[in-house]
Formats: sequence, structure tokens, C-alpha cells
Amino acid sequence: MTLQAKLDAFKADFKAGKPPYNAPAHIHPIMERATKELIASGAADRALKAGDKAPAFTLPDPEGKAVSSSELLAKGPLVLSFYRGVWCPYCNFELQALQQALPQYQELGANLVAISPQTPVNSRKSVRTNSLDFPILSDSANEVAAAFGLRFTLPDYLAELYRALGNNLPIVNGDDSWTLPMPARYVIGRDGIIRYAEVNPDYTQRPEPSDLLPYL
Repeated sequence: MTLQAKLDAFKADFKAGKPPYNAPAHIHPIMERATKELIASGAADRALKAGDKAPAFTLPDPEGKAVSSSELLAKGPLVLSFYRGVWCPYCNFELQALQQALPQYQELGANLVAISPQTPVNSRKSVRTNSLDFPILSDSANEVAAAFGLRFTLPDYLAELYRALGNNLPIVNGDDSWTLPMPARYVIGRDGIIRYAEVNPDYTQRPEPSDLLPYL
């Protein structure tokens, strides 16, 4: 089953309120409204694209070790995935799919890292939950995401819903801004030039990990 097929199946069960999700029906129009507004804003069109120079960054891994994009690129091309956090089931499905593709990336000499705004403690939870063998980096206040053109501020009504659902982002992220990155995946060449970019303001849609192979 493809990654998107898994996401679509999860979405259908979630909207139907099937166990173990038991999601109340009133939340879905609110989430869909926010997604439509983000799409209409054109934010994704302003994010970095193939051919652009990728911003350099240094971020902490779950153990607090600094990980530098320049050091990674010195070893080979870099696959970079921006995701929302361990609380997002769509993101966890994607991380698991990337883990399955990791050996193929490594055979082609590439490194893989994922970036989210969550604290290192929650990044450790991401690693454990999804049995990952690649680094999860903490992007405080979504500063690196902003450099890639991915950061956006949640509308007040969506922040209120997230609080009601127990997704208190200021606690998860250690930051009061109520910002997230649009889910995105990049392939960056050793020269720092972006070879592949996929940015989608609809967090329920993710590219297949195999889509990156021709660019590596």
C-alpha cells in the first residue's frame, strides 16, 4: 500500500469516528476550513522551489547534539522532511514510510533528516514511536521552516480547537507563537541547490518516498 493510500484510509476512518479515534463530527469542518484558507493564501507558492539555494541551518537532535546541514551536505545529497509533530498521525505515517525508504536513500549516498518545531523531548518520542534510524531535529519557533518559506500562523479558531483536543502547541513546541510548518520534502544537492521540492498546505497529502529517488 502506498503512503497516500494509508493516509486516505486513516482520514476516512477518522472522519467516520471509528475506534480508536472516536473523533467528534464537528471538528472536521473546522479543520477543513483552515486547510482551504491556507491553500487560498498562496503560501505554498512562496516557499522555496527546485533551483533555489537552500538556507544553511544547525539544529539540535533529540539528545541535544548540534546537526549542521553543511556537514551533512559534505557527505552527500540531503533529503529533508518538514513535519508538524509527534501529535500528527499523518506525519507519523510519513516518518514510517521514510524509514522504509532510508536504505534506498543511503545506497545512493544520501542522508535523511526530519525537522519539526517540537522540543527534543517530543522528538525522542517521535523516534521511539516510529522506530526511526534517522535524526529528528528541533526547529524552535519554526525559524528554519520560515527560511524555507514554510512557516504559518494557525488561525485563532484552529488554535482553540487544538487546545480542546489536547494538542497544546506552546507546550509541545516550547514556543507560544502557535506556528507550524507546511509539510514539505526537499532533495538538496551537495552544492546546496534544491533539486526537488514538494510543499503541500493540505497536511493529509504527502508525496511518496520513492518520488525522490530519481533526484538522488
